Amino acid sequence: MRRSNLPAEFNRFVGRSGELAELRRLLDRSRLVTVVGAGGVGKSRLVLRGAAAARHRYADGAALAELALLRDPELLDHEVAGALGLTDHTSRSPRDVLAEHLAERRLLLVLDGFEHLVEPCAALVRDLLRRCPGLTVLAAGRRTLRLDGEAVQRLDPMAQEDAVRLFADRAAGTPGFRTADPGSVAELCRRLDGIPLALELAAGRLPALSVEQVLHRLDDRFRLLSGGRRGALPRHQTMRTAVGWSHELCAPRERLLWARLSVFPGPFDLDAAEYVCAGAGLPADEVLEVLEELLAQSVVAREDTSAGVRFRMLDTLRAYGAEWLEAMGDTARMRRRHRDWYMGLATWCELDWFSARQPEVAATTESALPHLRAAIELCLEDPHETHLAQHLAGTLWFYWVGCGRLAEGRHWLDRAVAQESAEPAHDEARLKALWVLGYVAVLQGDGTGAVGALHECREGAARTGNPVAAAYSTHRLGCLALLSDDMPRAEELLRRALGQYAELGELNSNVLMGRVELAMALAFQGDLAAAVEVCEEVRAVCAERGELWTRAYALYVLAYAAWTRGEHGRARELLAECIAIDHAFHDLVGLVLAVELLALVTACEGDPAEAAVLQGAAAPVWESVGVQLFGSGYFGAPRAVCERTAGEALGAEGYARCRAKGAELGLDALVERALARREEPPVARGAGQRAVPQAREARRGPHKRKPAGSPTGNGGETAG
Repeated sequence: MRRSNLPAEFNRFVGRSGELAELRRLLDRSRLVTVVGAGGVGKSRLVLRGAAAARHRYADGAALAELALLRDPELLDHEVAGALGLTDHTSRSPRDVLAEHLAERRLLLVLDGFEHLVEPCAALVRDLLRRCPGLTVLAAGRRTLRLDGEAVQRLDPMAQEDAVRLFADRAAGTPGFRTADPGSVAELCRRLDGIPLALELAAGRLPALSVEQVLHRLDDRFRLLSGGRRGALPRHQTMRTAVGWSHELCAPRERLLWARLSVFPGPFDLDAAEYVCAGAGLPADEVLEVLEELLAQSVVAREDTSAGVRFRMLDTLRAYGAEWLEAMGDTARMRRRHRDWYMGLATWCELDWFSARQPEVAATTESALPHLRAAIELCLEDPHETHLAQHLAGTLWFYWVGCGRLAEGRHWLDRAVAQESAEPAHDEARLKALWVLGYVAVLQGDGTGAVGALHECREGAARTGNPVAAAYSTHRLGCLALLSDDMPRAEELLRRALGQYAELGELNSNVLMGRVELAMALAFQGDLAAAVEVCEEVRAVCAERGELWTRAYALYVLAYAAWTRGEHGRARELLAECIAIDHAFHDLVGLVLAVELLALVTACEGDPAEAAVLQGAAAPVWESVGVQLFGSGYFGAPRAVCERTAGEALGAEGYARCRAKGAELGLDALVERALARREEPPVARGAGQRAVPQAREARRGPHKRKPAGSPTGNGGETAG
């Protein structure tokens, strides 16, 4: 199934027919094609157009990784994995995850804006092309990757005819263009050397100026700025001239905001701009007005996102503004203001996670990720601010764990706790980072890393008299015992942590998840009645608060209990809601567990073929999550029972055929299929009845003991 995350074009693509034909030819004969050229020459637009035209030739479609916002080379593999929709929760390297995912796929991978990461990007591309024979890479940047087999297309400025057409398209309808002399338009395009960004900036001046006025002012700016950078290519000087000319035409307040906005490495909202950029020469209540002027002049672009309206500055324009900010001697102060805003945002998001605003919090945090990265990085540059990095990395626990970012969270948490702070008085920030690190390591299947972080946190909490950190470290050790199949120990630790939370008056999503984890431990030991009681209490609190993420895990336990009672319709209903929530938050751990249980329910309803399809679709999701079913016999029981039940009903060939069909589904298609209302199953329920002894055998096999209080009804054993 062909998939693509290529963005839709927001305005008409003009010209470049010869360049597109050349790009198609290069893609026909090379697995690595790099389009190189000066900033603003149109590399990104060309490769996206070419990729959209070529994606039908690749069985697995095309994927875009935008690298311009990425500053940390250690996150390159994470960024590309994210572009491919991969979320890995293990301690495996992202490079291995990428290679395994792409090994047997035919896909066109587009890498845009890599020039500041040439060496690590070249190493990544070399490795992936070697290990993934069906992969083709199309890159766009200001330099080549200098790899064997690389086909290079150098993108020049537009031909005069195409440049005039582009300028006319962008200027259409403006007063300055309707009365323009064609000769003046041609002269303007020639003087701008046919560079698309310069042409678009010039067109943006026509609401206020005539073409002739633009030409006159441009002539002044050429004389002012040409030769300003020794050793720069003429085309780079021309780009600076075009941007510098647009900058000069701005009013003083607009130039000031342009410079201050350059501190934002990614899309930003109005609230952030008003806080960060307000100050001497620009009061907060005037930021919107000035921002609107920059928007009208195409210096800033507006985007509608799931998190709301965002603004973005083209990278070339942002770099130009950054030079002015540096010349003003204001870069360090503005970086701190930027950091302070996003630390405040993260704190607000953590508090609001335990509310009906959870979906909004998830979208807001996702949108703010480039800024949060920059904020942590700034804190890590100064040993006196290490505690701030620890605080921020710990505060974002809900995003790392609840929104599919375990691997990146581990990256920042490891760095934050490894760096010694020059401010030892801030123990609380370090302790929080440690228990969050332990939590992330638990879910990645890294028991050694988890134990080290959690024991250090517990010892530090005892030494400093921090009961909150003590409770969280105990809780996460209980979670580790749960995923390690030590249910009595898990129950003991979780009950102790919940008691500590109650004494502290602590109530949030973490506390509720502790209750759900206790319910799992109870269910796995056979006390389903107690597990259901706990989860119903959790569901009530979630309904009162509007909390969804923990609710999904409570629904999972309740669905398991319904299955054991033979209430398959009820189990399906609960799992459908669970899957919808997990998918919305991109929580692949919860989603794949629910799909595995839904497959078992489906088999028990008498539809082994559909059950096998769901199992086949779940397998690629586990590849992203990491250690399948955490290596747990308890969590693995539904899968084992379903596999045996469906396999006996369909036969080996039929079962394999259905699984292969499921493996072709993408994540969205899997969720759509899982949520579809099914008619009465076409087969009798004999297959479901056979699941009972198989469940019992699968449940006892790895553990050699019978659960206390084994329930009755179809399935009748613990799985979770």
